[in-house]
Amino acid sequence: MYFSYGQTELDYLRNADERMRAVIDSVGHIERALDDDLFSSVVHHIIGQQISTKAQATIWQRMQTSMGDVSAESILDAGVPRLQSMGMTFRKAEYITDFARKISSGEFDLDRVWEMPDDEAIKSLSSLKGIGVWTAEMILLFCMQRPNVFSYDDLAIQRGLRMVYHHRNIDKKLFEKYRRRFSPYCSAASLYLWAVAGGAIPEMRDYAPKKRR
Repeated sequence: MYFSYGQTELDYLRNADERMRAVIDSVGHIERALDDDLFSSVVHHIIGQQISTKAQATIWQRMQTSMGDVSAESILDAGVPRLQSMGMTFRKAEYITDFARKISSGEFDLDRVWEMPDDEAIKSLSSLKGIGVWTAEMILLFCMQRPNVFSYDDLAIQRGLRMVYHHRNIDKKLFEKYRRRFSPYCSAASLYLWAVAGGAIPEMRDYAPKKRR
């Protein structure tokens, strides 16, 4: 399953901005994989912080092999030492166990998060140990498929903006200008800015000042 967007979003972004139109036409349709299970998405994101995608996938595969169904109950049965043995840090194992405990006890209601507007969902998810605002925003986009996610804390999005619009720096005020321009389809715009930041258009360069040695 991939993040769902189509002609409506693309036409809006093309009409909103000539440079974004050029990026969309150059890159084409982007397929970004989703995890539509909110529990596993939270666990995935806790595991994946500050490690490579490959390492994250390896740890997740070990969990599935060792535990079968990765659920609140199976995580609590495993405990912190066993989770650690699968390759994650002690702190991440504690965060995941704490999350599983809150789900099992009913202290945290994942079903209710689905019904919340974006700002409330971000606040609720970021109240969990190991989940910050940026991580919560990524969960909204890549699990919940919210259409208007645009993260100021995402360095790749800032890089993409610098590359497309030839800025040397992206401050909060400038970032909000682009949020307003791309809204209500900031999530689709984010996909294209990530693609640019990752080198999808080789002739584009980053205009950030080079650091002096």
